[in-house]
Amino acid sequence: MNLLREIHLAEKRIRPHTLTTPLMESRELGKEIGGKVYLKLESEQHTGSFKARGSLNKVLSLSEKEKSKGVITASTGNHALGMARALELTGTKGTIFLPQTAANAKVEALRNYAVNLEFYGTDPLATEVYAKAQAQKQQAVWVSPYNDAQVAGGQGTIGIELCEQLDKFAYVLVTMGGGGLISGIGSFLKAERPSVKVVGCQPENAPEMTLSLKEGKIIDLPKYIETLSDGSAGGIEQGAITFPICQEVVDTCLLISESEIIDALRFMVYTHHKIVEGAAAVPIAALRKNPEKFQGATVVIVVCGANISGEKLRGIL
Repeated sequence: MNLLREIHLAEKRIRPHTLTTPLMESRELGKEIGGKVYLKLESEQHTGSFKARGSLNKVLSLSEKEKSKGVITASTGNHALGMARALELTGTKGTIFLPQTAANAKVEALRNYAVNLEFYGTDPLATEVYAKAQAQKQQAVWVSPYNDAQVAGGQGTIGIELCEQLDKFAYVLVTMGGGGLISGIGSFLKAERPSVKVVGCQPENAPEMTLSLKEGKIIDLPKYIETLSDGSAGGIEQGAITFPICQEVVDTCLLISESEIIDALRFMVYTHHKIVEGAAAVPIAALRKNPEKFQGATVVIVVCGANISGEKLRGIL
């Protein structure tokens, strides 16, 4: 699979329907590392998340015959929002499966779109497996939230924007879940700016990709543990195309505690007056936890989304 080709195709397909998100310097974070830190605010993207890119690219890549069969996907929320928007833009029918633990804010946002919602299970991976089986049963088009070339290619368009917005940077910190975001961004950067180090960031409560990269094979954890980073939670499908790509493009991994995620969320609200979700706070927390690793460098942090419930945010603040 040539993911770099998919990224360039995605750029042409989705550009009329997506935003070039801001790249904002954080002087406060820069002081912590004695360098420069820039925040790529995908939290300002349509649907409040980077997922608007990959899901739209996937739907736009489908033939009319495929669209007529309908689309089925599964998500903890952000991919679902992106897919709901993509289906509405293209007039395509679809069903989105969510775990029963999906964040209320994301579920309520989904109800604004003309899309069928179904709930199954409490573990995001179990929901995904069930939804995929339903797609096969109904002969509908299955769209994985990450294990898909067009989805990962869409997320990779963030890399194109970064290179247009900033001449030089040494590191990019990206939240990892199934690997769609980091494999897309990493593939583009390794082709265009191979000296950039790609840092994968995950919560300690959902470290599947970090453990898998360490062991050299996909690791399934026996129990799902709740995390504020619900957007990156859940296991990795066996045979996922993102795993070997992550093995090639991810230079190092950093794990973050729940308390560190909370501190990063508060930092974004009180310092930058930005509301972000738990998954978006993970790479911010990673930099603040490990300032010595980035001393004097220019760093980009991908702030992946803003979809957090008001109730949860109030509790954190």
